[in-house]
Amino acid sequence: MTTVLMRKALAEFIGTALLLIAVIGSGIAAQNLSPGDTGLELLENAVATGAALVAIILALGSVSGAHLNPLVSAADAFFGGLRPRELVTYVVAQVAGAAVGVIFANLMFSLPAVTVSTHVRSSPGLWLGEVIATFGLLLVVFGVVRSGRTAAAPFAVGAYITGAYFFTSSTSFANPAVTLARTLSDTFAGIAPGSVLPFVVTQLVGASLACATVRFLWPGIADSADVVLVPHEQEARVA
Repeated sequence: MTTVLMRKALAEFIGTALLLIAVIGSGIAAQNLSPGDTGLELLENAVATGAALVAIILALGSVSGAHLNPLVSAADAFFGGLRPRELVTYVVAQVAGAAVGVIFANLMFSLPAVTVSTHVRSSPGLWLGEVIATFGLLLVVFGVVRSGRTAAAPFAVGAYITGAYFFTSSTSFANPAVTLARTLSDTFAGIAPGSVLPFVVTQLVGASLACATVRFLWPGIADSADVVLVPHEQEARVA
């Protein structure tokens, strides 16, 4: 592995870990601060996650593109931005970072490092919600970048995730690494292991639809460069 790829992998690991700390930590805090008020708990969880996501992308985007999501990386590879070796490295870093982030969030609130979630999320409506959530997320990411408004990407992604917590039935997981990691915390933001596979499958469906849509809507954009949510110091690349 080259030094450059190691830096990118570390950025993806740290960024995804911080994202899960935000997701799980704010969920636990919301439960403690607003017990019994599910709507307020969800609002607190959504705002904290969306705000943290903007900051994380701004901080690390210039290193790795701040994908923080295997589906964003896979779509980037589909469009020619990542080579297979880079894709595997990104995904491993993201999955590992997500798991570590959940562990830290649990420990911060004096919970066991790992508590397997019992929060069952399983119904056709929730699965459809994940298709829509994932489709929308990738459309926002690639649409903003391909239209040349890369500087707005962190805010667009953060805003979308905050909104999607409420307008999707599934509260918008839209990320296989996040979905897997959230099985490790039996708290407000957790998901039971048995609910993971349908979520991941529907996320893949949403991502596939998004890739086809992006290619159709922006046919004049060459599929030759990686998606970068924050321009690099010396060059801003558009997927």
